[in-house]
Amino acid sequence: MNDLSSLGAELQRYIMGQVLIDEPLSRHTTFRIGGPADLLVLPISRADLEACLEFSRQKGVPLHIMGKGSNLLVRERGVRGLVIKTTKLSRIRVEDLSIRAEAGASLARVLSVAQKAGLSGLEFATGIPATLGGATVMNAGTPDGFLGEVILKVEVLDKEGRFLFLESSELGFGYRESRLKGSGLVIVTVELALKPGDPKEIARLIAERLALRRRKQPLAWPNAGCIFKNPPGYAAGWLIEQAGAKGWRQGDAEVSTTHANFIINRGKATASDVLALVERIREAVFRRFGIYLELEIETWGEGP
Repeated sequence: MNDLSSLGAELQRYIMGQVLIDEPLSRHTTFRIGGPADLLVLPISRADLEACLEFSRQKGVPLHIMGKGSNLLVRERGVRGLVIKTTKLSRIRVEDLSIRAEAGASLARVLSVAQKAGLSGLEFATGIPATLGGATVMNAGTPDGFLGEVILKVEVLDKEGRFLFLESSELGFGYRESRLKGSGLVIVTVELALKPGDPKEIARLIAERLALRRRKQPLAWPNAGCIFKNPPGYAAGWLIEQAGAKGWRQGDAEVSTTHANFIINRGKATASDVLALVERIREAVFRRFGIYLELEIETWGEGP
């Protein structure tokens, strides 16, 4: 993209949030991997969000939306265009038995607000390191439940700059899928339908599930969560372990010895390292079981 400084300065005049130029996305992903975004914007209001989308349309600049970058692998040469990071759009409001929150609110914060308000039904999301918007797009979940099961409606901003409300039934939720993925719609708010619960019991469940995650997942190392989707009838981690891939390394990328469906960054792993390891794992699992593993994480950007 030509003259990033001029484009960044122009966009900054229209918004209150921060515009960063040529910003390394390794600073913004939980993998701690990734080349630069041409422009990275941290909007702080709906007006900022509208202005970013209008700027993208007028300038013909590609647009990418990210939350905490917890399900994302960015290649070495980075991302062309405008990346909007939503984490400063994080207001949360309790309304009777529902919670309405902005897309950039972390699931952890939404869950904490629900617990204090005595609202149950979101405990399954304990420990998922995502924003509400990102988790909605991919219908994040655990064996105990999926986000799509508690979503009432979603407010989105479309390509023409219109705010629209979509009911849960319109969103096509499936396993790690929704119609929002790749739609060009930007999530603004999400409304969750919950039920009354005892705050102490909810807190107990949260603590129990957090402890379980700490035991079973390699949380001490940078990672992007589960790398592969679970094929029907199988756990991807079990398949990977049975194929003998646990502990494999490529550069500083390693198949976790704690949970084989995690790849960890032991310091200086690159996207190329991770993707090479992904292909080795796929080949080993296919050779052993005849099953082709599909990626759960998203990959962005340019590079090998």
